[in-house]
Amino acid sequence: MTTALSLEEVKTRQQKTWSSGDYGRIAWITVPLADALCEAAELRPGSSVLDVATGTGQVALAAARRFCAVTGIDYVATLLEEARARAGAEHLQVEFQEADAEQLPYPNASFDYVLSAVGVMFTADHQQAANELLRVCRRGGVVGLANWTPTGFIGQMLKLVARHVPPPPGIHPPTRWGTEGGIRQLLGTGTAELAFTTASVRQRFPSPEFFADFFLTYYGPTLKASQALTNEGRLAFRDDLITLATASNRATDGTLVSDWEFLVTIATKA
Repeated sequence: MTTALSLEEVKTRQQKTWSSGDYGRIAWITVPLADALCEAAELRPGSSVLDVATGTGQVALAAARRFCAVTGIDYVATLLEEARARAGAEHLQVEFQEADAEQLPYPNASFDYVLSAVGVMFTADHQQAANELLRVCRRGGVVGLANWTPTGFIGQMLKLVARHVPPPPGIHPPTRWGTEGGIRQLLGTGTAELAFTTASVRQRFPSPEFFADFFLTYYGPTLKASQALTNEGRLAFRDDLITLATASNRATDGTLVSDWEFLVTIATKA
């Protein structure tokens, strides 16, 4: 039986999850999502952009390459260190700040664009996070999101995690942000227009087994779930990850080629 937790307790757990493993070894997966999001938002050079839950800075860097004035926030300090190093390596001007997506430290209407790629979807309080995205976006500005869908590969993997290690009762799944219905619930009342596009990113790994071990080692949600299981449970979890990867595999040479679906949302603030 799972125990009910407060949203603050859930947030603390989530912060520990994303601080575990080595997300920098995983984050390259989101590079195509960042570019797709920036293009869908049609970023205007010189405009102000906030990247919420920036992680290692994919969206922030993509926006800076488009000559925007960019700020990126995250609540994991080690990820921000990596983001700063990446910005420095490319000589890009980005301000990175440690902050909570549910309590953004900016006045109302501070940014022309407020973006997040597979970041804000993992907040504890979805509605509070959505409210904050809209609050700091100027009137007529754009809130742009790229999130894993529940039916796509990562959505299925997150369901697998929840099956092995059930989440606390009453907590919405992160893939709520990857559905049109979920987005309308979260952002609809504050927007003048909502537009959705479903896309996919192709990922390649040496084998389904390599994928499973890679994610069990470096990706916070799968790593923490594995650590919560018995030895027998860990083996079963790994087997299920391999089965999931194998079922999605488009390759016939022993490697893994898999298309991972995501939803792009472009919301114009009312």
